[in-house]
Amino acid sequence: MKSLKARILLAGFAGMLSASTCFADVTVNGTAISESLVGVLAKERAAQGQPDSPELRRAIRDDLIAREVVSQEAKKRGLDKNAEVAAQMQLASQSVLVRAYLQDYVKNHPVSDSAVKAEYERIKVAMGDKEYQARHILVNSEAEAKDIEAQLKKGAKFDKLASEKSQDPGSKARGGELGWIARGNVVPEFGNALAKLKKGEVSDPVQTQYGWHIIKLEDIRPLKSPDFNSVKEALRQRLEQQEIQGVISDLRKQAKIEGADK
Repeated sequence: MKSLKARILLAGFAGMLSASTCFADVTVNGTAISESLVGVLAKERAAQGQPDSPELRRAIRDDLIAREVVSQEAKKRGLDKNAEVAAQMQLASQSVLVRAYLQDYVKNHPVSDSAVKAEYERIKVAMGDKEYQARHILVNSEAEAKDIEAQLKKGAKFDKLASEKSQDPGSKARGGELGWIARGNVVPEFGNALAKLKKGEVSDPVQTQYGWHIIKLEDIRPLKSPDFNSVKEALRQRLEQQEIQGVISDLRKQAKIEGADK
């Protein structure tokens, strides 16, 4: 009689086999549904936290059979010839290919740890070593900004003018309050003007791409940068996305595109 240990090992081995090879390919009205397709979906489910098992594969297989039955019926009714359906099928096919290409690119062009570290240091420098609690009033013209500046010098309340005059919907209702920000959080012109102010001071009119600003600095405190290890993977993903956008841009430039604004 086999030992308990041997029986356990054999049972475990049988379970491994059943999870991957217990099903043979099947056909639905002559169309094959391969076990390899089941395996692809099982792998996707595993990536989402579902362990591979005979029950999971049986459920996937049943779902694929149901899809095939319905797909075949749709084709009988000519729905695959419908222009909108055909376009959606083309887009779905493209999406799979695009995802496969991008995954392959990232796999073969990994972002190095040194590049991630360099990006971390670059961002630290851009953010600076201080945080600023500020308010601002955004208007469309220099003349409006100068008029607000004059009213403030005559004693008008900054928050009241911001609520009445500012074109920034995000801060207007709060009297122009922006909360705590670092120089790296704002456009350079705004950040440079902010860094020159002392606590309680109000800036001259400052022009940015958004319009004209009057800025009031309310407080300053040291900026504590996040630990490198806590943001490393997020930075890696950011650099990967930048590389991917560059690759897509290069491919677009190399392509012969006609009849469209490039």
